[in-house]
Amino acid sequence: MDRKTFISASSAALRHIDEVLGDLEHERLDVILAGDVLTLAFESGDKFVINAHSAAEQVWMAAGTTAWHFDLVDDGRWIAAKTGDELMATVAKVVGDKLGEPVEL
Repeated sequence: MDRKTFISASSAALRHIDEVLGDLEHERLDVILAGDVLTLAFESGDKFVINAHSAAEQVWMAAGTTAWHFDLVDDGRWIAAKTGDELMATVAKVVGDKLGEPVEL
C-alpha cells in the first residue's frame, strides 16, 4: 500500500473512534486524539493507546496487558493477523468491558 493510502485510512479509523467515544461524554473516559495517537484515559488511571504506525503500515493498540497490530485488508477493515480481531469491534469490547457497559463503534 502506498503511504498516502495508509495515512488516509488510519487517520479515518482514529477519527471515527475519537468521534464515537468522545460523543459518549462518559464521565469515566477521556478521549484524546493528538496527531496519529489516540489515548483513552479512564477515571481509574488506566490508559489504552491506539496509534498509526506508518513504518509497519499498521494500527497498533495497547489495552492493559494486551496489544494488537491491525492490518488494512481489501474490504477496508483493520484486522489483527495473529487473532483475526477487527479494530472497531476490539475497541468497542475492551472499552465496554472497562466501563462496564456496551459500547458500539
